[in-house]
Parts: sequence; C-alpha cells; structure tokens
Amino acid sequence: MADTVKATQTVIKKYANRRLYHTGTSTYVTLEDLATMVQNGEDFVVYDARTGEDITRSVLTQIIFEQENKAGAENLLPVAFLRQLIRFYGDSMRTMVPSFLEFSMANFAKDQDGLREKFAHSFGPAAFQNAIEQQVRTNMNFFGDAMKMFTGFAPLTNRPLTKLAGVPCAPMSSTSFDCAVIFAS
Repeated sequence: MADTVKATQTVIKKYANRRLYHTGTSTYVTLEDLATMVQNGEDFVVYDARTGEDITRSVLTQIIFEQENKAGAENLLPVAFLRQLIRFYGDSMRTMVPSFLEFSMANFAKDQDGLREKFAHSFGPAAFQNAIEQQVRTNMNFFGDAMKMFTGFAPLTNRPLTKLAGVPCAPMSSTSFDCAVIFAS
C-alpha cells in the first residue's frame, strides 16, 4: 500500500472475490456505497488487497459504468462525448485532456450553486407559475371576448337589455330576449 494516503482518505481494499472492504468501518461495501461516499464528498482510495496496487481509477470508472447502465436512469455522458474521449487515446493531445477535464469539472462544481440558483429562478416553479397565470388570464380574456360575440352567452347586467347589435330586443323572460338577429355562418 502506498504511504502517501492522506489522513482524510478512507482506505478500501478489494479482495480477489471482488468484495470491497471499508477499513474505517470494518465492513464490506458495494459500488453503490462508494458512489454515495463520492456524492457526499468523502475521499477514498482503493487498493488491491493482494498486490497493494492503487486501483481507485478502475473502481471509479466501474461506478460510472454502473451508473450509466442503470435501468430507467438518465445518462450523464452523451455518446458523442464518449466517442470523442476514446478518440483522444491515440491522439497527441492526450496529455492535455486529463488536466482540461479536471479544470472544467472543478470550475463547473465551483459554479454549480450559482447555476442552480439561476435555473431555479429562470425555470423554477415560480417562473412557470407566473407564466401559467398570465396564460390563464390571456385565455380568459380571449374566451370572454369570444363569448361576447354570441348573444345567448352575453353577460346579464342589472339593467334590461333593449338593443343587441343595434336591433331592438323584447324580453321573453327574466333571462332571455327575443331579438331579430340572424347570425351568418
């Protein structure tokens, strides 16, 4: 095992039977447990129990593979990105890719709280609620205007309706009028 393990890193040992052993809690863990540890910001290093080789990169890649293949889960890595990443393996720019990806992810992680706030403000429930309320108002105004075109649906007022579209009307009952209006279709 390497002596350069930071004091804050948890040591995980991977045995020949593919089981992962968390040395801090003296328990066996799964890849899902390790994924949760990463999401919680807990650093760990994984060593092959037999050889002492650091296999952290391989285990993290396996976690990503498992996450990408979960049934019903939305994929994080687009196919075009994966193809481009594979193309860099034989490219002369290969040495720059890790530092570029690390820099990009660090900046994205640093700015993600601000991005979340901006997305919540721009696309959050309040933004949609305001848009929906405005659309409902517009639809109701449109519906009201459309209803005014039809005499049978005209709103009743406190005063008697004596003319409709310039044509005299005679009350038939308290709620309807007999008007000599023919609507052309």
